[in-house]
Amino acid sequence: MTAVTTHTSRGRPGGLPAEVTSFVGRRHEVTEVRRLLAASRAVTLTGTGGVGKTRLAVRVGQEVRRAFRDGVWLVELGALDCPDVLADAVAEALEIRDGAGPPLTALTGHLRDKQALIILDNCEHLLDACAVLADTLLRRAPELRILATSRQALGIAGEQSLPVPPLNLPDCRTARTSSLDGFLQSESVRLFAERGRAAHPGFAVTDDNREVVCHIVRRLDGLPLAIELAAVRLRALSAQQLLDRLDDRFRLLSAGRRAVLPRHQTLRALIDWSYALCSHEERLLWQRASVFAGGMDLEAAEAVCSGDGIARQDVVDLVIALVDKCVLIREDHPDGVRYQMLETLRAYGAERLAGPGERAALRERHRGYYRDLAARARAELFGPDQVRWLRRLQAEHANLRTALESGLASRETSAESLSMATDLLYHWITSYYPGEGRGWLERALATAPGPARSPAPLRGRALWAAAWLAIIQADLPAATRLLRESERIGRRLGDASILGYVALFRGMAAMCAGRAPEAIDLYRQALEHHRGTGDPAAAALTLIRLSMAYSFLGRSPEAVRAGQECLELCDAHGEGWHRAYMMTALGMEMWRQGDLTRATELERGSLSFDRSLDDLLGAGVTIEVLAWIAATRGDFQRAARLLGVLRGVWGAVGAPLSGFGHLAGYHEECRERTRAALGEAAYETALRRGAALGPREALAYALGEDPAGVRASRTRPGDGDGAAVLTRREHEIAGLVARGLTNKEIAAALVIAQRTAEGHIEHILAKLGFNSRAQIAVWVGDHARDEQATDGPPNGSPDGSPDGDGGHVNGARARRPAARDADGCDAGGCADGRVTRGGRR
Repeated sequence: MTAVTTHTSRGRPGGLPAEVTSFVGRRHEVTEVRRLLAASRAVTLTGTGGVGKTRLAVRVGQEVRRAFRDGVWLVELGALDCPDVLADAVAEALEIRDGAGPPLTALTGHLRDKQALIILDNCEHLLDACAVLADTLLRRAPELRILATSRQALGIAGEQSLPVPPLNLPDCRTARTSSLDGFLQSESVRLFAERGRAAHPGFAVTDDNREVVCHIVRRLDGLPLAIELAAVRLRALSAQQLLDRLDDRFRLLSAGRRAVLPRHQTLRALIDWSYALCSHEERLLWQRASVFAGGMDLEAAEAVCSGDGIARQDVVDLVIALVDKCVLIREDHPDGVRYQMLETLRAYGAERLAGPGERAALRERHRGYYRDLAARARAELFGPDQVRWLRRLQAEHANLRTALESGLASRETSAESLSMATDLLYHWITSYYPGEGRGWLERALATAPGPARSPAPLRGRALWAAAWLAIIQADLPAATRLLRESERIGRRLGDASILGYVALFRGMAAMCAGRAPEAIDLYRQALEHHRGTGDPAAAALTLIRLSMAYSFLGRSPEAVRAGQECLELCDAHGEGWHRAYMMTALGMEMWRQGDLTRATELERGSLSFDRSLDDLLGAGVTIEVLAWIAATRGDFQRAARLLGVLRGVWGAVGAPLSGFGHLAGYHEECRERTRAALGEAAYETALRRGAALGPREALAYALGEDPAGVRASRTRPGDGDGAAVLTRREHEIAGLVARGLTNKEIAAALVIAQRTAEGHIEHILAKLGFNSRAQIAVWVGDHARDEQATDGPPNGSPDGSPDGDGGHVNGARARRPAARDADGCDAGGCADGRVTRGGRR
């Protein structure tokens, strides 16, 4: 924030602070606030401290001020402690000098016929008084609008509330491999880069420090205030030194700007302010909720946080109160509501816990809850609730990690982590974590008591679970070692379940080594054990692998019989995951038989289930088969794109296709046929286009849904078949993006503002249905020949429009963005719907 100075425009009154630093990001939020202001007379921006509510409100005020003939006024309430003088403060900010009567009377009298926007900033500590004042003013001044900022909604009639999220964050997993320019598109990175350069002119985000910067902004939750406070430290510290010291973020980020309120000068003071607004019970819940990593649901909060001052039945009301105060963030998931806490607030809550004893007890309750959750999920895995459980485990992944780490911290509790990691086997496989799951199992096996002292069934089960994950990662020596020890335990105990799983996974290892007849014998042994123990999940898994082995040897009737038996078993239990894999295996067999239509139906049915569960490993196997089918049909363009998609899939899941044995040979055959049919250049182009698709677009393409991004990327501008058309300027900028220029370099080359260049690139992404600059580059490369052949229709625009801003979407004339004046209003109207310049109401 900066000091408020009167800011007028073309004779309009008003008081808004002048911007002294750049406004980064928030395009969507600015648009949404303007839309809400057009529909409602009272809008409240809510969010945690430091998220940028005030800056957003002021920016919106500047953009819409032409819509309010009597001005846009900012009323800063952060330093106001007494609700009795609220009306005085508002009157003073609005420069109302009438002191003859009560302030509220003077205020309402002044505003009665005014068309104005009042921004009430920082209402949370005067919530009731602000609500009464706002309601009174809106009732008595029909053309008045109020935009409030608060950590809690005012709760008045007609109010629209908009939660202000932190700035968007980059993905540190891809920070090194993505383009530097693409990395700099993240709002949080851009803010850190700009403020860092202001603090130390020599600072820049580079290839060498981008991963460090990524971790800094993520550790700071994308909170603008925290990022700005951290960037100031670059005067004395390197980015790596700053990251190394963020564990003690409240001490490190303790020197802010002298010109702002004291509570905005340090991160601790800001959160102290939020904490002071909470009741004693709300503070207790805040502290205890800090034990959760990655959020919690209501059941978890009730189980872990109740007791010792919080009754279980009161937890729901306290959660609601903390959501209202923006300490917790509500998130809607397919299977229920979850509550997130920014890492900065979580660290503050953990620091406020009474002492080591309370922390240890809380961690024990947390570990026990998630240990039991994993056990319940395993018990109900093979049944109608399977998808719900697997999704729930995905949502709880960070908490599962925390619980596992807590258990492994002591040898006395390491067996709990061994049991939990084993119970989570299907979670490791159906998510993105086969490598991580194997790591947890091997750590727990190394820490927990060994077979010499305690040949427990748990250890035998954990060993074959780790072996399965090792096979998926194509680490056959490790899998063999693990299975050997598991088998010894199984024989010593006479445990048919352990022996059955050992036979199953030894069969998988044999298939990977090319020994299909041996694998079939082992699968038959495994099936006999699993039928005897009554384990339907193990029987289904064995039948899938048995069917694939029969198919590989050309024994089609036996492959189909095993597949049908598996499908009937799954259907009898209402199970979906094993059924989807069985459909994939039967699709392979139909492909081998030449029934490409039936093969495609089976694979797409399987892939639809994989998408519903976000099972990347299962999706990868299914997309492989769809690529083989496409090549067999002679559709080599599609085959190549699917192979490009698979590059990303196998890299993301950390499991090579060689973990599925004989399938790797089919992949190589498909690749060589496709390359030979297309030629090297066309093959590489199609491969890149497939690799450039995002996860959702890739799955849609594999399913034959033809996403907009793929459709646009394979058509040429102006061909009238539904491609999104770019303006001449957008084509020019797309070409510069393809050459690898940054936004700043594009702006300099075209002699335009950098912000204008950013806006053009956002329009290009939206029109083409893309989400990355890499996709633009591929699109430009694919259409270079067309663009060289023609420079667009007459009148200077690809669609013939005289100003070059026209476009066709789905064959229809696109609606042009309205021209904007210097104040940010559209030529056709402003935030309140009032027509300006272009006409009269």
